[in-house]
Amino acid sequence: MFDKILIANRGEIACRIIKTARRMGLKTVAVYSDADQRALHVEAADEKVHIGPAPAAQSYLVIERIIEACKATGAQAVHPGYGFLSENARFCAALDAAGIVFIGPNVKAIEAMGDKIESKKFANAARVSTIPGYLGAIDSAGEAARIADEIGYPVMIKASAGGGGKGMRIAMNRGEVEEGFRLARSEARSSFGDDRVFVEKFIVNPRHVEIQVLGDKHGNVIYLGERECSIQRRNQKVIEEAPSPLLDAKTRKAMGEQAVALARAVNYDSAGTVEFVAGQDRSFFFLEMNTRLQVEHPVSELVTGIDLVEQMIRVAAGEKLKIAQKDVRLNGWAVEARVYAEDPYRNFMPSTGRLVRYRPPAEGGEATTVRNDTGVFEGGEISVYYDPMIAKLCTHAPTREAAIKRMSRALDEFYVDGIQHNIPFLTAIMENPRWIKGELSTGFIAEEFPDGFTGAGGVQEVRDTLAAVACAIDHVANARKRGISGQMGGKPVKFSATRIVKLADEWLTLTIGSDDGKFLKLSRKGGDDHIIEARWSPVDLVWRGLIDGNPVSVQVRPVLNGYRLSHRGVEMEAHVFTAREADLAKLMPERLPPDTSRHLLCPMPGLVRTIQVEVGQAVKAGETLAVVEAMKMENVLKAERDVTVAAIHAKPGDSMAVDAVIMDFE
Repeated sequence: MFDKILIANRGEIACRIIKTARRMGLKTVAVYSDADQRALHVEAADEKVHIGPAPAAQSYLVIERIIEACKATGAQAVHPGYGFLSENARFCAALDAAGIVFIGPNVKAIEAMGDKIESKKFANAARVSTIPGYLGAIDSAGEAARIADEIGYPVMIKASAGGGGKGMRIAMNRGEVEEGFRLARSEARSSFGDDRVFVEKFIVNPRHVEIQVLGDKHGNVIYLGERECSIQRRNQKVIEEAPSPLLDAKTRKAMGEQAVALARAVNYDSAGTVEFVAGQDRSFFFLEMNTRLQVEHPVSELVTGIDLVEQMIRVAAGEKLKIAQKDVRLNGWAVEARVYAEDPYRNFMPSTGRLVRYRPPAEGGEATTVRNDTGVFEGGEISVYYDPMIAKLCTHAPTREAAIKRMSRALDEFYVDGIQHNIPFLTAIMENPRWIKGELSTGFIAEEFPDGFTGAGGVQEVRDTLAAVACAIDHVANARKRGISGQMGGKPVKFSATRIVKLADEWLTLTIGSDDGKFLKLSRKGGDDHIIEARWSPVDLVWRGLIDGNPVSVQVRPVLNGYRLSHRGVEMEAHVFTAREADLAKLMPERLPPDTSRHLLCPMPGLVRTIQVEVGQAVKAGETLAVVEAMKMENVLKAERDVTVAAIHAKPGDSMAVDAVIMDFE
């Protein structure tokens, strides 16, 4: 076994690897760029080595600097995590030449399976069922369009060296193929240093199901069940679970055995994932093999009890697997939600800046378990240079229903301020009836949110909960005011039992029936009585309590004369009044938001790549106006209606802040 390992990665996955290494008694070395000098993984490791400027191409992707860091610190092995150099055969070979162990599969396996084009050819030769497509690298947009015409639409344009949704585009017609080819190639070049792309048939209404495999250097290979990863946006996974609600025992066995057979064919000797496109009828086709640890590996760990990072380290050190296929048992259900720094109300545009507040839910538990893998901390920064993931929140429970309920509550308790984030969107999915039933496909998000995310529907049950919590908070605040010392004497202040709660455009009348210090009884006019039990104080960011015996968590943010409350993906401002105050409040004029319809605003902090129009040009709805790059993704800004360009305030290369004006329209 090694004494010291270097983690050639950053953020959440670097912190995750350090935890296991520390438990195994191994020393760890972190590498970091200029942007990550104060990052959590740097503080968590035993040693740290600076490897270059912020852009990944000048730091985390520079093989020579990783090897130099190993030699300088005496690290005997390197864990690559996922992304960056994790599937780079040249990196693996360079480490071997330097006498450093790669904690991952052998070079030949990476070459055979790590390259998307070569893996398709290899799978065809091994008679593994694959999706129809053109398996060679494509040189031009015209050639891509011709091939797509032959295959039939829709098609998927994919980067050969891609992963994590980068360098992928779905095209429904010839025009979208040509534009998608250019964007996929550009993203592939900037993310992986390899601009080769290929085209394959896109299976309509598919599910994404993958098998976790684990092999050693002694010929042993097993599979650890499957993960369902169908909830995706822009081809990037958002929510994963294990096992899959689609598979039965027979299909699981068939898919697992096919994954093992493929792994054996390339002498696979580490943790890896064989991905399949599955039909709703449980048919499945080989998609690709990821020769690395997956982002979503925690759900497999939770249902099997097997630490995949530990197994990778032990296998790399030459140990035999101590787990046989018969030893693998799936226990309960696990769900993972990826918390991203992005604005779901603005088409999920990336959000960067300082984490003014970062308070994840408490980890652990007995009947149900919460696990939060993260690489950030309160006061830290979300950088423009890397993936916008904040954390991977996981829950584990005996049943899928229980795991989903615990996830919904855990998301309600996940408090993040300073940047925009997708927690309201994740919570809305947890409450979605189709998700709860397990009726999934990779088109789930597009189908359930066809007009984008505008907030979860404020069902009456949620509104009642928010009104009750607002009233309970106001009641506590009033009680505290009565206890302030130094007040003038005289007749004690008696607060009215009636409270008027304004939620958005709705006014709700509640009556405080009794308060014995522990239980608060509320009656809503025209509704049911509620018994509230909670111990909340103004320093608490999350209100936790019982409403009619059911656990409830609501995020609380003070606003002028009220609170902004978040629960089950619904966020509303609540103002609590007496009856007289409510009458006066209804007379107050409302401030309307400014009209921005005559401007193209930058939807997120980013770099202007191209301006596609000129002053005076008439533009039709749907035509491209500009392309802005942020967090390794190129975002195409299109006209929402027919307009004429009046002025352009930006040029290629400009760095833009969120809501900065790019151009004006007549």
